Amino acid sequence: MTNLQNKNSPLNEQELQEMVAASDTGARIPHGWQGKVLLLAALCWSLFQLWIASPLPFYDWPLIGSFGIFNDTEVRAIHLGFAVFLAFTAYPALSSSPRHHIPLNDIVLSFAAAFSATYIFIFYEELASRPGLPNTQDLVVAIAGLLLLLEATRRTLGPPLMIVAIVFLTYSIAGPYMPEIIAHKGVTLKELVNHQWLTTEGVFGIALGVSSNFVFLFVLFGALLDKAGAGNYFIQVAFSLLGHMRGGPAKAAVVSSGLTGLISGSSIANVVTTGTFTIPMMKRVGFSSEKAGAVEVASSVNGQIMPPVMGAAAFLMVEYVGISYVEVITHAFLPALISYIALVYIVHLEALKMDMQGLPRRGAIKPWHLRLMGILGGFIVTAGIAALVYYGIGWIKPTFGEMAGFIIAALLAATYLYLIRFASKVPDLKLDDPNAPMLELPEVAPTVKSGLHFLLPVVVLVWCLMIERLSPGLSAFWATVLMIFILVTQRPLISFYRGQSGLAHQLRRGFNELVDGLIVGARNMIGIGIATATAGIIVGAVSQTGVGSVLADLVEILSMGNLLLMLMLTAVLSLILGMGLPTTANYIVVSSLLAPVVVSLGQESGLIVPLIAVHLFVFYFGIMADVTPPVGLASFAAAAVSGGDPIRTGFVAFAYSLRTAALPFLFIFNTDLLLIDVGWIGGIQVFIISTVAILIFTAATQGFFITRNRWYETVLMLLVAFSLFRPGFWMDRVVPPHQTIEPAQLVEMASQMEEGTELRLWIDGEDDVGNHRSFLTLLPLGEGSNGEDRLFSSGIELVTNNGKTIIDMVGYDSPAEKAGLAFDQLITSVEIPQSQPAKEFMYFPALALLALIVFMQRRRRSTPQLSAASAN
Repeated sequence: MTNLQNKNSPLNEQELQEMVAASDTGARIPHGWQGKVLLLAALCWSLFQLWIASPLPFYDWPLIGSFGIFNDTEVRAIHLGFAVFLAFTAYPALSSSPRHHIPLNDIVLSFAAAFSATYIFIFYEELASRPGLPNTQDLVVAIAGLLLLLEATRRTLGPPLMIVAIVFLTYSIAGPYMPEIIAHKGVTLKELVNHQWLTTEGVFGIALGVSSNFVFLFVLFGALLDKAGAGNYFIQVAFSLLGHMRGGPAKAAVVSSGLTGLISGSSIANVVTTGTFTIPMMKRVGFSSEKAGAVEVASSVNGQIMPPVMGAAAFLMVEYVGISYVEVITHAFLPALISYIALVYIVHLEALKMDMQGLPRRGAIKPWHLRLMGILGGFIVTAGIAALVYYGIGWIKPTFGEMAGFIIAALLAATYLYLIRFASKVPDLKLDDPNAPMLELPEVAPTVKSGLHFLLPVVVLVWCLMIERLSPGLSAFWATVLMIFILVTQRPLISFYRGQSGLAHQLRRGFNELVDGLIVGARNMIGIGIATATAGIIVGAVSQTGVGSVLADLVEILSMGNLLLMLMLTAVLSLILGMGLPTTANYIVVSSLLAPVVVSLGQESGLIVPLIAVHLFVFYFGIMADVTPPVGLASFAAAAVSGGDPIRTGFVAFAYSLRTAALPFLFIFNTDLLLIDVGWIGGIQVFIISTVAILIFTAATQGFFITRNRWYETVLMLLVAFSLFRPGFWMDRVVPPHQTIEPAQLVEMASQMEEGTELRLWIDGEDDVGNHRSFLTLLPLGEGSNGEDRLFSSGIELVTNNGKTIIDMVGYDSPAEKAGLAFDQLITSVEIPQSQPAKEFMYFPALALLALIVFMQRRRRSTPQLSAASAN
């Protein structure tokens, strides 16, 4: 990155592509047979992943039966084998290493690494026959595999993740020699390598399983979608719709980067792909180089928090949190959406500050009421089509039984042919030159029509995930199959509909683009595959040494038991780790180390924090590291495009991303933002209020609302935003939500409460390792005719001894056991719900205060002298 720091002019296209290649796909592009071998390996990896994701291996083929079926462990081994082979062939060892041929030592290392990674696949039966008893060959291969994986990590991702992994390996062995607070009994070298390499507790653990089963297919789907031209389509549609507004190019950059982020797991690739077009256009309408780069950075990085992919974290959360994929993206959707809305508003405020104008459109501009009617008509037509598809398929499936799949496929094919014919009637999209002297925006209708068929695979993906409830891997497979069909056939069909010749040439072009997409998809996965495997070392060390409980004690000491301070420490640690680790690895490491700590200390502080909220918390701060100086790789990439100063770009991007940093703290304390236990009506209300709140917060942090803010207006606006986000904070101080009773009264009060009422129990007892622990837990009250029966159906029996209420029995797999209750724990206090006015009443004083701020600013803006004085 030193070259970027010292460079004050934009990089050319070749330099930008080399930068993306160096960080995402490998900087080495060898010539001759070596290049063909490298491309063939990447192609085989994509084909292997498509095979194992498909239903094909499980069919009973004529004459040969089923074949090519692998279990999860075997798939992980082969997946890592491809990743490390490509890491040593595609990524040079040093900056001075050759770029156009693969040295002999790298060839040897690539085969050695691939053999070590696939060792548990090749010798699967032998290893299964002697679990935990590795022989000399096993140990040699495991040690070599760990060392080669660390070197592959250094090449693909830089030194930070490698250093973190080495620290944890060292900690595992040197436990007895550590300071007392973090010491443990230690493990032998034999135990270490067996745990890390020959079991599924370390390198071949859950993270690598998620990479092989889910992530690859989504990355491949994104690569094929982009190769088909969808990336350019999203950019052009965004510009045609938004480019005419104040600061329109910047607003279009936010939307197009968000859409591209849905199919791209890389912040840097997103910045460069969309930024080469959007950044010069933002500069043209008045944005400085740093601000143009910062808008692109903020919008590109936020693509990783937007479902359905979320930079691969969504699939990891499914495994770590233990909830379905649909639940994960449901919880993650609202914060991501309002964060993007706020970023569009930031751009609008910047445009107001500098009195920017939009770009001219081609053709006549329709009156506003006609444009509004067109938008409403589009929404109505879209809703009608969605309802028709939903209920139509719902009718087809039971009516036609086994034939329903063929009928639905035929209807999908007919829709595709119609949309292709639709696209053939308008000119192909071309990227305008953003540095051209004159620039007009494309017309909306032809631009939108030119690529509607790109939405079909996305619709199939969402349908399979949300309606059919297929696994993420199988959903991505069917979407990818449709994408492959589109990639091969779209150009010949468009030529056919236009009456053009050369159909065979267009078909060959489609096949070539398909092969290129398969290769690019695999090369995009090298870093993710290596990152998840290396992060498995940290996860394995945590499970082998028990460092998690040690870290809980350490964090509790540093935070002095204060939950808010502990969350700040967690955020800072996530940022520090994220400065050197890719998003996926950072999430795995921090969630493994700190997520249980936050939940545990939250209980001890009297706050029940849902596990999904904690995982999203650490994930949000992990992606913030791509923005934050001094590392901020995405900021360096944007500065390379804009020609601005990378450090200043990073600081401006961080200021634009403050709302992303504030949201995690808010949804920890108000889980309504994650739509937890919120119905449809409540969800709509939460969306409206939280959108208003995030816009007010944005205006406060940007220092501009209707006019420039005075300092006290900024303070009041922050107060309003907080009150809208957390109305319960104020209501709880007016009327406490719970009444505290003595534990001895619990049985009596339980007989008076309704079934399902949640009791808040303060417990004294011991944790899993025998340390004293005091914590809060929730226990839903069961059914029964009296208090004892209701508590018994919840899973507990109580006994009173010397005036103390003690848990005498906990039922197996009962609500009480799931709440963390155990035999012989002491109940020190009980809190029962009491009636409280709806917290939404607190919206009224907050909105009244907002109205006062609006009145003051509108009055000041209408008086030029006052407005000028406030600006000074």
